[in-house]
Amino acid sequence: MSDKTFLFALYLVAALFTLAFVALVIPPLLAEKDIIGAFAAGFVNPYAAGYATDVIMCWLALALLVMHDRHTHGIRQGGWYLLLGIVPGVAVGLALYLASRHKQLAQTQATA
Repeated sequence: MSDKTFLFALYLVAALFTLAFVALVIPPLLAEKDIIGAFAAGFVNPYAAGYATDVIMCWLALALLVMHDRHTHGIRQGGWYLLLGIVPGVAVGLALYLASRHKQLAQTQATA
């Protein structure tokens, strides 16, 4: 896969999830105005709890990658992507972090 295709696909994943989040989560959140209840709703049954736990663990894996990359590759601004991994979600934070990481590593290799 070319770099251009890779970056396009990452941005597409981030955009698609953001649109889904806005369409699926924002309307009931605005109606109920219960942020804690919205997070707790991810654990309403064993299946939802499994998916919610998976998302939380994926966010932790992203956090480990961000911290590791900061120390080993000097990748900057990872904290912003961790915040995006909370809202709207890990799909956005991870995709945009990987795109940023890819560009920063390419710049580092070009100057080396």
